[in-house]
Amino acid sequence: MTLDEAVKTLRAAGVDNPRLDARLLLEFSQKSLPQGEGGTFESLIARRAAREPLAYITGHREFWSLDLAVGPGVLIPRPDTETLIETLIRLRPDRTAPLSILDLGTGSGCLLIAALKEYPNASGAGIDSSPEALVWAQRNLAAHALETRAALIETAWPEEASPGFDVILSNPPYIPTADIEALEPEVRRHEPRAALDGGPDGLDAYRVLAPRIAKLLKPGGLAILELGQGQSDAVSALMTGAGLQVPEVVADLAGIPRALVATGW
Repeated sequence: MTLDEAVKTLRAAGVDNPRLDARLLLEFSQKSLPQGEGGTFESLIARRAAREPLAYITGHREFWSLDLAVGPGVLIPRPDTETLIETLIRLRPDRTAPLSILDLGTGSGCLLIAALKEYPNASGAGIDSSPEALVWAQRNLAAHALETRAALIETAWPEEASPGFDVILSNPPYIPTADIEALEPEVRRHEPRAALDGGPDGLDAYRVLAPRIAKLLKPGGLAILELGQGQSDAVSALMTGAGLQVPEVVADLAGIPRALVATGW
């Protein structure tokens, strides 16, 4: 299969940026697949034409300039989520601080790993109910030499912690159930539904998290949560109802309110 034929195949399948994806898959096939293996580039194009995510095919995704391993069973990190790390650095500018960091719904570990890289004296924990996702998180912690600074725990949303955490990060599921079928095939067919589905109004996880965050934070601690579009007012109300303060909501590069900041008293 030639590059032009691959581009035509991907374009016909409705893939965005078909030429870019074809070039990336050609490069991947040349560098990463066994030499002389027949039909490898063609098989990769067939997978992409079936709308399998590019990151699942190559097994990698960049987040915060970090190379992360991803695959079936784990949510693919998005650039919008980097807004949480940007906000953390702005609000906690002392990079030498020995912060204790909790990542709720860690998935690939992208938030926890990025935060630990930015704060070399910090330690943390990643919580996820999915054993499949934690396999990827463990792989990424090892790849970035962070295994001694972070623990991964398979559990649902925790109730409390003693003495609590300085920083809580979370990208919970927030897509309303009825909206999932309208998502791109790459998302609705391949990425884990539990990491996407936020219940009828998209707010189920926030309802559960609000009172827990109030217990999990140290006094003066900081929580930064990712939001879906149009959810800032509702999530702010849930957080303040649990006794937290919401000093700001931060927009992403597209101007969409993306990162909600909550603090304890």
